[in-house]
Amino acid sequence: MTVLTVLGARPQFIKAATVSRALKKYGIEEIIVHTGQHFDANMSQVFFDEMEIPRPHYNLEISGLQHGAMTGRMLEKIEEVLLKEKPNYVLVYGDTNSTLAGALAAAKLHIPVAHVEAGLRSFEMKMPEEINRILTDRISSILFCPTKTAVTNLENEGYKNFDCQIEQVGDVMYDAVLFYQKKATSQSTIISKVGLMPNNFVLCTMHRAENTNDPDRLRAICSALNEIHKQIPVVLPLHPRTRGYLKSLNIELSVLLLDPVGYFDMLALLQNCKLVMTDSGGLQKEAFFFQKFCITLRDQTEWVELIESGTNQLAGADSVAILNSFEELANRPFPVTASLYGQGNAAELIAQKLKAI
Repeated sequence: MTVLTVLGARPQFIKAATVSRALKKYGIEEIIVHTGQHFDANMSQVFFDEMEIPRPHYNLEISGLQHGAMTGRMLEKIEEVLLKEKPNYVLVYGDTNSTLAGALAAAKLHIPVAHVEAGLRSFEMKMPEEINRILTDRISSILFCPTKTAVTNLENEGYKNFDCQIEQVGDVMYDAVLFYQKKATSQSTIISKVGLMPNNFVLCTMHRAENTNDPDRLRAICSALNEIHKQIPVVLPLHPRTRGYLKSLNIELSVLLLDPVGYFDMLALLQNCKLVMTDSGGLQKEAFFFQKFCITLRDQTEWVELIESGTNQLAGADSVAILNSFEELANRPFPVTASLYGQGNAAELIAQKLKAI
């Protein structure tokens, strides 16, 4: 049996690595296609070696285009690979343009699609990711859901009446954290290098266009971060693009700014921080895995179970709401919660299911 995996960004490679190991264990051949959607200079040979991630068999080098052009180019190139390799299944992850292009190319060639992280919904159609995940789900044959909420979303949309299988397997990101945590502890030096005290800093990330491209939202978030930094250090690994927006808008951000960090360093920061503030989807979950409260700098989240458990609060780009959430969560003990994202064996369950087909 052959599975062709389509990936487009470093986080997808990290999550897919856990599934790759499981596929190999069950004797399933995997062909990896990297679309190149998110160019990342850190994805060097060292990255693949240290992370024990299989190198892609194909690198399409498609990046830096508008959504339509990018997705169309990917669709064309992935189709060429599919016609050559003739896999039994195409495996896609998450909600990127690469995800949708891989699923579309496969579906049009009548190759069944397996979607990992299926069923997620933010219910915000202005998000490109929401469009990608909805369309990918609809043309997938197997929907590997990370949570019960994701299963319920699909059921509410009538997926029980469609020709597909819905499988709740847990979250592959949890698998990745469990696998890489020890490596991060032993190999990362960022805590001592930056001069941070464990449990005495706030970890923040901010990259979504809804925040960085909106001057009012960006100013409000930065204002709140500056106030919090007066009480406790705020550590913010910042993308050069966001730095450019801050400079062009003359917005002062008086926090501890870092260059973008690697996965091991991010895990070390998560493990040692007091709490997390982010507009990232993945980091919301990783905060939970490390038993850290999270303040989400968005108006909605697809990870609603975190809100319901009381471990995550939505603050949007409202500086008052952000400060109120910080004051409320800064010294609160993390609640004892049930496992929301499986038992850390999602990759194993995915491989078992594919093997049984």
